[in-house]
Amino acid sequence: MSTTAPPRLELRAISKRYPGCLANDRVDLSIQPGEIHAMLGENGAGKSTLMKIIYGVTRPDSGELFWDGRAVSVKDPAQARALGIGMVFQHFSLFETLTVAENIALALGAAAGTPRQLAPRIREVSQRYGMPLEPERLVHGLSIGERQRVEIVRCLMQDIRLLILDEPTSVLTPQEAEDLFAVLRRLAAEGCSILFISHKLAEVRALCERATVLRGGRVSGDCVPAQCSDLELARLMVGDAEGLEAQYPKAQGGEALLQVSGLHRRSADPFGVSFAGLDLEVRAGEIVGIAGVAGNGQDELLALLSGEQRLPRAQAEAIRIAGEAIAHLPPDARRARGQAFVPAERLGHGAVPEMSLADNALLTGFQHGLVRHGLVQRGKVRAFADAIIQRFGVKTPDAQAAARSLSGGNLQKFILGREILQQPRLLIAAHPTWGVDVGAAAVIHRALIALRDAGAAILVISEDLDELFQISDRIGALCSGRLSPLVETAATDPLAVGRWMAGQFDAAA
Repeated sequence: MSTTAPPRLELRAISKRYPGCLANDRVDLSIQPGEIHAMLGENGAGKSTLMKIIYGVTRPDSGELFWDGRAVSVKDPAQARALGIGMVFQHFSLFETLTVAENIALALGAAAGTPRQLAPRIREVSQRYGMPLEPERLVHGLSIGERQRVEIVRCLMQDIRLLILDEPTSVLTPQEAEDLFAVLRRLAAEGCSILFISHKLAEVRALCERATVLRGGRVSGDCVPAQCSDLELARLMVGDAEGLEAQYPKAQGGEALLQVSGLHRRSADPFGVSFAGLDLEVRAGEIVGIAGVAGNGQDELLALLSGEQRLPRAQAEAIRIAGEAIAHLPPDARRARGQAFVPAERLGHGAVPEMSLADNALLTGFQHGLVRHGLVQRGKVRAFADAIIQRFGVKTPDAQAAARSLSGGNLQKFILGREILQQPRLLIAAHPTWGVDVGAAAVIHRALIALRDAGAAILVISEDLDELFQISDRIGALCSGRLSPLVETAATDPLAVGRWMAGQFDAAA
């Protein structure tokens, strides 16, 4: 990393205010040529707003931005790309029914050439950086790791000088993450600056040369991650370190509460995943974790377990709760039997954005004394919502605040708390801490362990192996609709589970 040249990117006193919120408060940031720089902070700290300002999506209210020592005003993403700034968002922006070359051609514009003309250059660039791509392949046939390659190669074909990566490893296997880090180190060695946003502190310590920490919209500190422990980084981010290093004892489950036996289901979606004889068991008093790269059947399995997709009555025995066949029953009937559900998508699936937190609490809690003789008991609804907010430390003015006004982490705490306070016998949780900061994740993990210790059966489906190893008692992986054997977490390791995520189930032996 060169320190004699001016910073590749420098922000001075950047501020951005939204109604009722100061998202960025006089933020300073400096990134050198060839530096891998981490941006850390809890949910709502202002990271996303700052990235949007750098990439031209949002204009700051005040402050200055310097590029190679020259003051610039980035008006839109097209100007950012012209400067040499590229960004890979957490949720990819690819058309699944188009080829790799067609997707890249759309991003680069007509001046760059047709997909056929771009194909040789795509092969050359992708192979040069150890991310080989076939330009003619349709995106829907690519793994999540390969789709991320498309996004990165698309940036590299634009003579990129600063690459912003938002939670880039949240959907990758451990092996794919290591491959990505090798690419990033090579890019940095060639002079490209990397701005790396992640909640995975071990990765930050291994990869990044410096880190800037945001808290409440302000810079709370700068550090060299390799010289800090995970706990020290977490303290910079959230202040209170309580529970951040918790090691939860493993438990042995009792009776089987959820039983999935010989589950057969052909997906009606041409890009969906089918099941052919899937077996799964979750016992009372245990947490079973299922890992897997997105798109390997998680959504289809969750829909069948929640009741959003039902099987014919003839196949009702394929899913049982406490021995009762329920595969043909709708969600409310399953909830009446003690099941609770935390979906993967917070807004629109877990909560209605425009509705208040109190009304969102009613949506799934209505069977627990909140409705009497067909009339909503408003006082009880408010008390229930207030109890969720207080117990789970949800940052919000009150229970009348709209769900969409909360940060992702706070809304996730509310949704999970809503389900846990119903004291379910069986909880199915999808990606419970996806994109959530370390403080909120610690609150969620403690709540899941407490529910387990109270005797509930818990199934957690997640792409975060660190999380699964921390809280799961047994673990397995889903790949192309097939489930690996479930083994005790203490008897395996992340590399083995990573192989299962790639379909190498013989490693479970």
